[in-house]
Amino acid sequence: MDDQSLEKVTHARKQFAEKIADNMHTFGVSTTVGRVLGIIYMNREPMTLDELSEETGMSKTRMSQVVREMIDLNIAEKVFEKGVRKDLFNVERDYYQTFISLFTTNWRKAINKNKMFERKLKEDLVALDESNDLTADVEQKVNELLEETKVWVEYYDWISRLIEFFESGEVFKHVPKHQ
Repeated sequence: MDDQSLEKVTHARKQFAEKIADNMHTFGVSTTVGRVLGIIYMNREPMTLDELSEETGMSKTRMSQVVREMIDLNIAEKVFEKGVRKDLFNVERDYYQTFISLFTTNWRKAINKNKMFERKLKEDLVALDESNDLTADVEQKVNELLEETKVWVEYYDWISRLIEFFESGEVFKHVPKHQ
């Protein structure tokens, strides 16, 4: 391959990585995380923090933070390669699985935060309700809020079941991947 053709291919790969970053931003992920995901994806093999820092122009410290965020989002993993002393990081090659991992990880975080909120709110409302010195109007409002917490719990139970629907692969029976 001549130098000009190689340059065009390199440019196309960079454009592809940037488009991945744009798409990830659409899903609520920072463009930095998306860009690193695209770089590793287009590299077609695991990369070290040094390689990622060089490729992005970011510090190794910042790159470590970004990779840690990607691992937390379940869209990257640390991998072992015999003979390599530095940590290597790789990403999922399956776009569908990346989508599922990204959304289910974020949904799980939302569920956990909201379960804690619901538990605390319910405790406060039950304590208020049991104080016996409420007017009928205030007691009605407390009971309405307690009823609302039940709806809240049902909603987050539905999201939990939706996560299972995605993670089990059942979603592909209803919305198949194109082959």
